Amino acid sequence: MERMVGTVSRGVRAPIIRSGDDLASIVATSVLSAAKSENFELYDRDVVAVTEAVVARAQNNYATTDNIASDVRAKLGGETIGVIFPILSRNRFAICLRGIAKGAKKIVLMLSFPSDEVGNHLITIDQLDEKGVNPYSDVLDLKKYRELFGKNLHPFTGVDYVDYYSELIREEGAEVEVVFANDPRVILNYTKKVLTCDIHSRKRTKRILKAAGAETVLGLDDILTSSINGSGYNENYGLLGSNKATEDKVKLFPRDCTAFVKDVQARLFDATGKKIEVMVYGDGAFKDPVGKIWELADPVVSPGYTDGLSGTPNEVKLKYLADNNFAHLSGDELRSAIENYISTKGDDLVGSMESQGTTPRRITDLIGSLCDLTSGSGDKGTPIVLIQGYFDNYTSK
Repeated sequence: MERMVGTVSRGVRAPIIRSGDDLASIVATSVLSAAKSENFELYDRDVVAVTEAVVARAQNNYATTDNIASDVRAKLGGETIGVIFPILSRNRFAICLRGIAKGAKKIVLMLSFPSDEVGNHLITIDQLDEKGVNPYSDVLDLKKYRELFGKNLHPFTGVDYVDYYSELIREEGAEVEVVFANDPRVILNYTKKVLTCDIHSRKRTKRILKAAGAETVLGLDDILTSSINGSGYNENYGLLGSNKATEDKVKLFPRDCTAFVKDVQARLFDATGKKIEVMVYGDGAFKDPVGKIWELADPVVSPGYTDGLSGTPNEVKLKYLADNNFAHLSGDELRSAIENYISTKGDDLVGSMESQGTTPRRITDLIGSLCDLTSGSGDKGTPIVLIQGYFDNYTSK
């Protein structure tokens, strides 16, 4: 019978992962057990994806606020530090901020407005319009901000992040001054030592600050790049991609992910004879249309993947072919013509009309987004995702 199913994404349950667990063995065993339990086969070019959270947990990749404070103090001097462009998140940044504040006498906290870089709004664009504030050029102190906009609660968390972050800093014994601006050079009016906390725009921010005469410019990716007093670390991303573990500890983005995915791939090949692709995934690369929040708070969607997941899709648009190239055909003739076109398509369709409207993002970003939506961020208990048929097309039998 002709195959009638395309891509299938399955969340795979696994034991609760603890520090020191042999995660590669657990992942391979869980996938094989799921296939046996649900009576499905595994194939070449299936994809097994593992959430970064359990990889980091198995690695015991954690750090305390004291570890963060020690590194911040050593690298930024321990006096007045400009902390600029953090995202507004209790999970992603609040505990990092506690550690940063412990490592300084004063924090000048400079917040971007109307929103942070991933779309968490302090105020709305309509509020800016109403008050005649230009976010590209205007600089507000806390008094002016309150006069214009009062208190604004995050629509999902109900938190006034201006108050929340300020209080966190004071609780750690540091003085705080809050500034609202979008030009990174503004912070140099307060201090020449700057920790920029943006994620995807951090390289540009660092470049601008260095050119403007900053004495020390670091990003979150420069903090905890090596172990501090036995802590976890990430040599590539530092504190970027970290999450709250407890009130004084963060789980860092996982390390050595390429070695891990190759290990899982080898175990699955030994068990099945199939070359299954493997990746580690974090946040998906998508934007919520209601809350306007861009999900990607990690530095990358996938910090490690096997070679078969490199590159971007090379696809044609079926509806374009049906409405243009083969508009004169129907039924079996149309199907045959489209199948033949797909079978003989070139290796590089960039710029061709037949590929317009396809999604030329990296395969790992696309699959990682699918995995993030499949596993969710709550209590599904499926830190492993098995995707089958992703690389099939209309001609696959």
